[in-house]
Amino acid sequence: MLGQRTLARPVALLFTALVVYASLYPFEGWRWQGGQPFEFLMAPLPPYWTAFDVFANLLGYVPLGFLTVVVAVRSGVAKGWLVAAFLMPSLLSLALETVQTFLPSRVASNLDWFLNSVGGLVGSVSALLLARTGFFSTWQRFRRHWFEPEAHGALLLLALWPVALLYPVSLPFGLGQVWWGVESSVADMLADTTLSHWLPVRQPDVSPLSPVAQAWCMALCLLAPCLLGYTVLRRGWRRVVWLLVVQMVAVMVAGLSSALTYGPAHAWSWLTPPVWLALATSTVAGGLSVRLSRKACVVWLVWVLLAALTLLNQAPLTPYLAESLSVWAQGRFIRFHGLTQWLGWLWPYAVMLHAAAQVSRRRAAYPGLADTQ
Repeated sequence: MLGQRTLARPVALLFTALVVYASLYPFEGWRWQGGQPFEFLMAPLPPYWTAFDVFANLLGYVPLGFLTVVVAVRSGVAKGWLVAAFLMPSLLSLALETVQTFLPSRVASNLDWFLNSVGGLVGSVSALLLARTGFFSTWQRFRRHWFEPEAHGALLLLALWPVALLYPVSLPFGLGQVWWGVESSVADMLADTTLSHWLPVRQPDVSPLSPVAQAWCMALCLLAPCLLGYTVLRRGWRRVVWLLVVQMVAVMVAGLSSALTYGPAHAWSWLTPPVWLALATSTVAGGLSVRLSRKACVVWLVWVLLAALTLLNQAPLTPYLAESLSVWAQGRFIRFHGLTQWLGWLWPYAVMLHAAAQVSRRRAAYPGLADTQ
């Protein structure tokens, strides 16, 4: 079991990159502010802090500590490297807090470093205890029983999907609505140039999608992670279980996002008739797709994403949504704003690239051979 390929390695690298991004966002205003970079270590504890700050700094590093030790254990490294894996989250937090001294919009804090270190230690100890109990061997048996051997990429994308759903969107479950932002960015770059007259600009008073179109778009967005799972799941009842898991996770994460954005009282206000219709439609479509071959699921997945993105990028951004996003961009969720935003924008396109890579790899491995799986 040692030294083999593990999904924890790319996940750990990705999570580390996301922690760096969230800690240094928005990457603006870099300058020397006087003093020494490590002065914050000897400074008094911050006089003002909230339970949310403690919760976020503590739990934010638990996955990082867990993943680094899992990678070390699964790779069969020496004990010295295992100790380094235990220390890595704390050292990373110390480095990021030090870099924050050069960002006027961020405040380096010894309390944050302490909480990050404790969170990383909790994750590391948890991973080591699970390794001692044989949990990872059990997971490998479960994975071989449920998934195809080359499932790493799809599982990584599926793990990121709930995080992407956290970012508020104009249409529930609607990931990948980027065209408005692309148009605005291109218009800004080409402003005051002769090319600006050739830029097609969409009218600001675009009519919203009809309720039926909204339901159809949301159903396609919900069907995409189902089909992505089907491409790596073995056929049969496992796909039915996955279909139900996707529906439940989508509803729970969308409710959490609504509660964080609009308040707990509005956690379920987004459950309108079009949403219920979308949930029912995606469940039926997912059930009818259970017996499809993996190759058919890949093709079906690409067409579903293309249709969903076409509809979604025709929907206008509502002023109420733009106002609510300021809660994330400027409030207590500033650390997660850029992270969830980019995931929400890019997840569908990453899935399409993954699907294209799957098809290319299969054709290269079996030229001229039809996939009968």
